[in-house]
Amino acid sequence: MRFYLGTHEIHWLGLTDVPLFISARRLRLRVRPMLALGPWALDSGGFSELSLYGEWRTTALQYSNEVRDWSRQIGGMEWAAIQDWMCEPSILAMTGCTVKEHQRQTTANYKLLRQLAPDLPWLPVVQGFEVREYIDHVARYRATGIDLAAMPLVGLGSVCRRQGTGEAERIVRTLAEEHGLRLHGFGVKTLGLRRVADTLASADSLAWSYDARRAPPLPGHQHKNCANCLEYALTWRQRLLVKLDPMKSSSS
Repeated sequence: MRFYLGTHEIHWLGLTDVPLFISARRLRLRVRPMLALGPWALDSGGFSELSLYGEWRTTALQYSNEVRDWSRQIGGMEWAAIQDWMCEPSILAMTGCTVKEHQRQTTANYKLLRQLAPDLPWLPVVQGFEVREYIDHVARYRATGIDLAAMPLVGLGSVCRRQGTGEAERIVRTLAEEHGLRLHGFGVKTLGLRRVADTLASADSLAWSYDARRAPPLPGHQHKNCANCLEYALTWRQRLLVKLDPMKSSSS
């Protein structure tokens, strides 16, 4: 499993070569040029945007232009998540739409972004809330000529906030083992990773920052806590990789 370290600190792109996961909402705040030392992937920031506005206010054209600029200027970008529509009940309440409509919007956005910028590595995302809904979305993609099983990677949406549950594990294993999807788990916590690390192709996590807020700073560190500390994040990452697979503790 390829593991991306989530961070709000975009300058880390120039400080470490471990795979990083960066939000588009943070990159828009960038004030100076930078070059990435290692690989990284882009989060579209969809949960925040839909939570705030109940719709996507960033257009597909704007997003595709931004992603192209970031890819060229920073280098090292492995993929960019599409502007998907999450299906958690709180998001559905904000948009006033159904799961099927969110799936339709997600599929349409993937197709549109590929038309606007076919040169960019767009990550399709499968959405739903129950197992059968995810299966339906895979079929909806296929009906439009998109075989997700043939994709190198597919994002799994609307699972991160319940990933430690048996239902989330069933979703992951059903899509991966029965439908052949190579899945990326968004925002996976430690418990969730332990349950499905053998099934996911990749995952990202910012859980280290939450842990750091509740712990004293590392010895010799002068900040209040290490919630934005690269040394803490890299140490946490290494411990996690060892827990997941001691034989592959140096895995990226």
